[in-house]
Amino acid sequence: MKIVLVSAVALVDPDGRVLLAQRPEGKSMAGLWEFPGGKVEPGESPEDALIRELHEELGIETWNSCLAPLTFASHGYEDFHLLMPLFICRRWEGTPIAQEGQTLKWVRGNDLRSYPMPPADIPLIPILRDWI
Repeated sequence: MKIVLVSAVALVDPDGRVLLAQRPEGKSMAGLWEFPGGKVEPGESPEDALIRELHEELGIETWNSCLAPLTFASHGYEDFHLLMPLFICRRWEGTPIAQEGQTLKWVRGNDLRSYPMPPADIPLIPILRDWI
């Protein structure tokens, strides 16, 4: 089975809320909420992929020094296995604005379970909630 490496980030604002993005229509798992991020390209580190993805998807800038690894997900889907490190980021430049048609929402840690997420993301919620 193919292993897909995806890097994700919990952007945490000064009020302790986490940014979620809703997958737009036309993408797999459309309508589900997820942490921003994306596939790690060949030759990229997970941190470099996040810096690139945050710029492309949200129009914000951050740096390696602002990305702290928290945990990871390892989940088998039907046609691939997902390995996804989750980073925490509290410092970035700019205001997150959806660049790819996704809906964005700032969510309190205790409310994360109210948003339907892909199966790989669900085990990350209690770890993240306890941390923030």
